Amino acid sequence: MTREALDFIQRNYLKETVVKHPNRAEAERFWNFPYAAIEEAVVNAVYHRSYQEREPIEVRITQNDLVVLSFPGPDRSIRMEDLRAGKAVSRRYRNRRIGEFLKELDLTEGRSTGIPKILKVMAENGSPAPEFESDDDRMSFLIRLPVHSRASRLATGEVTGEVRRLLDVLAGEMRRRELQDALGLKHEDHFRAAYLVPALDAGLIEMTIPDKPNSSKQRYRLTVKGQRLAKDAGVRQ
Repeated sequence: MTREALDFIQRNYLKETVVKHPNRAEAERFWNFPYAAIEEAVVNAVYHRSYQEREPIEVRITQNDLVVLSFPGPDRSIRMEDLRAGKAVSRRYRNRRIGEFLKELDLTEGRSTGIPKILKVMAENGSPAPEFESDDDRMSFLIRLPVHSRASRLATGEVTGEVRRLLDVLAGEMRRRELQDALGLKHEDHFRAAYLVPALDAGLIEMTIPDKPNSSKQRYRLTVKGQRLAKDAGVRQ
């Protein structure tokens, strides 16, 4: 059941974003939720839940986060401050036999490495820090994995005022310097960070020579999506 649940989440909810930057050859890659963090959160719930209680493990997925809720919470010998810092080491194991099965399936190491691994892979993915919650009586344990902030913006189609200004001045195919001049911007770094890269990330503009992002002949143009947005907003084509 654990493997089936993880496979279902991976197939239906995980998405990798690949961002090509005009000023470097290497593309940037990140996931809305890193799979390794989800695996650790779900396996932790299976390992440490109470099988004397009827409450099921809950996994809730929204555009903003992925939440795993299980009952009960961590053993009282574990300080929540240590757990959130990835420094907690449990001396008591609620379900040793289940832990042995999970180790045989290569789903856990059984050495209190789950929480540190969640912290590590979320950071490596560029995601916000995960959240760990339990009540005073340790009746439940909640692990919240926030969605990658840029994946969230791309998914909801958020368009900043800077990007709209860029679409407003982009006519046909234009060089970077031409776009900066049209916007009245002097600093290239600011232009790239606030205007150019977000517009590329959102799929609203594209490079005319995508295989050579640093080409001196590089120009930028509206994509079909960008043209549609520009038209809807009454922007000059």
